[in-house]
Amino acid sequence: MFLIKTEKEFLQAFRPRDREKVELPKGIKFPLFVRDYFTWVEPAGTRVFLVLPAPDGKRPMGIAFRRDQHAGVTPSHMCDWCHAYGSSNEIGLLTADVSSKRRVGVNLCLDLRCKEKLESAADLSGRNPRDYTDALMERMTHFAREALRIETVPED
Repeated sequence: MFLIKTEKEFLQAFRPRDREKVELPKGIKFPLFVRDYFTWVEPAGTRVFLVLPAPDGKRPMGIAFRRDQHAGVTPSHMCDWCHAYGSSNEIGLLTADVSSKRRVGVNLCLDLRCKEKLESAADLSGRNPRDYTDALMERMTHFAREALRIETVPED
């Protein structure tokens, strides 16, 4: 759990290279209390944003993903974070810039609603949803740290 007090603090969660791409979700109000992570899709639908707690516990970290569109029909895919299956309209490649010359991608739920899917599956199976959510958060953090080299966002 974490608290974001202001819009400035919210934007500072993102790496400087991503801040100009961030379009705040409509109706967002501060302070913003976030239980696990916060995600939204920009109105144009080409970017998906994720804010999650930093591994060091200091400031949250943000990731700006781009939805890579593929022409034609593709088979179903599995989300690498929540392991849900879905069509190419539900699960696909999301990419994030590492640098101006390098981008990494991962197959994910295109709306990043992984937590909701895991909670639903846990409810149906009679299991504790927290067990699934903890593993999901670990996979998200692992991607941020290993693929994007995000430990914490530097202060401005």
